[in-house]
Amino acid sequence: MRWDNLFDDLEGQLEHELNAEETELRAEEERLRLGRLSLRNRLTSLVRASGSGSRHGTSTGMRSVTGVLRIVIGMGATITVRPTTFGRDWLAGDLLDSGAAGSQCVLPLAAVAGVVLRREEIPGSLGTEPESAARVVDRIGLVFVLRDLCRRRANVEVHTRTGVLLGTIDRVGRDHVDLALHAAGTLRREAEVHDYRIVPVAEIQLVRLP
Repeated sequence: MRWDNLFDDLEGQLEHELNAEETELRAEEERLRLGRLSLRNRLTSLVRASGSGSRHGTSTGMRSVTGVLRIVIGMGATITVRPTTFGRDWLAGDLLDSGAAGSQCVLPLAAVAGVVLRREEIPGSLGTEPESAARVVDRIGLVFVLRDLCRRRANVEVHTRTGVLLGTIDRVGRDHVDLALHAAGTLRREAEVHDYRIVPVAEIQLVRLP
């Protein structure tokens, strides 16, 4: 009986040590996983946690998603946006704030100064998007989107750290855009343009499409 007790005790100790080692290994793997998460990962996880969109996939891989984010941008304002697309370093979505409801926007991730969360939303923000979910749009950068707006000659409202600029994007360089400034709702005609501005892409906090 004494030998049996000894073996039982050794077996129990070994099982305890193995379980402790496995628990520690899982904890370390989780710490490493969390350490690899980017802001983009957190935002896409938040949106996925609130449910998936009803439209999926286009020729470029863009898709619609549900979920509302409250984001503090660099100039201190908090916007409420329902993302429709995530790119490499930007997101596009519908603005839900009063006065801007119905407008669409492009938000550089570099302009995000904070994300407002409820306590129960935190676990959902820590997920990891499977590699199989990667799409073409995930590799498209902000400058590509700005060039598309330039090509479309779209009226834009460009928010920077120093103010809001209304007009049309005339051209897009590697790290800056040229804006022709004119009144909202008017076409970009020389007679309507009252000023021109070169704006570094790094200064753009938000591009709103009225």
